[in-house]
Amino acid sequence: MTIQLLPHDFDEQVAAAVRLFWASRSNSSGTQDAARGHVIAGKNLDGFLEVVRSVAKHCGLPETSVFTSGRRDLSLPGYYRPAKNWDVVIVHQKRLIAVLEFKSQVGSFGNNFNNRTEEVIGNASDLWIAARHGAYLPTNHVGSLDGESIEDPRLPFLGYMMLLEECAASTNPVEINSQHYKIFPEFVGSSYADRYKLLCDRLMEQNLYNAAALILSSQKTDNQGLAYCCLSSATSIRNLFALLAGQLLAAVQS
Repeated sequence: MTIQLLPHDFDEQVAAAVRLFWASRSNSSGTQDAARGHVIAGKNLDGFLEVVRSVAKHCGLPETSVFTSGRRDLSLPGYYRPAKNWDVVIVHQKRLIAVLEFKSQVGSFGNNFNNRTEEVIGNASDLWIAARHGAYLPTNHVGSLDGESIEDPRLPFLGYMMLLEECAASTNPVEINSQHYKIFPEFVGSSYADRYKLLCDRLMEQNLYNAAALILSSQKTDNQGLAYCCLSSATSIRNLFALLAGQLLAAVQS
């Protein structure tokens, strides 16, 4: 028997989210400040929030468990800082089931790659240390009763997605120099797309994220085709959501 982890139209849903991303950017392109405001607010990636809700519903999770908006609903305690607002927080029966972060980069690749790398690593480190210090145990849930059982060692699912503009500047090799020591050979002659893929690979390899996905998409995207591509099955958006679905199914049945 084949288990359908994802909705039958999952690929079409992701394609629609990518098209919404470009349409949102286009609609806010009147001024640089307006476009930047949409990026900071995460509005360009709202289509992916719909994909999360669709997958959660497909897995049998109640809508009330999936939080995709509101500062208070998306804020989780940190260890190095008081709290952080994530893009998606899923809480079921007072247990933190999953946390997701969606990012994008269009242009300015050289200026932003290192910042994005430091950000994604730092966010994961902060969450996992907070988890080890009991930040997400049921007894720490707002409104929990004193004496509630805390014997639940299960950690949340942590997922990350980067939507990268596919263009010559992101896919052509980039020169890099290190005066004192040699850089790792896999970075030699790499493009920014290659570097993001390596980043996603290593975020998973080092157990910082349960799944990390890279989507490449061009501004020339139209209403035909899937509108995006991935560089490997391990870093594909389908892999991220399939692993998320497994976590959600387990939560519903436990």
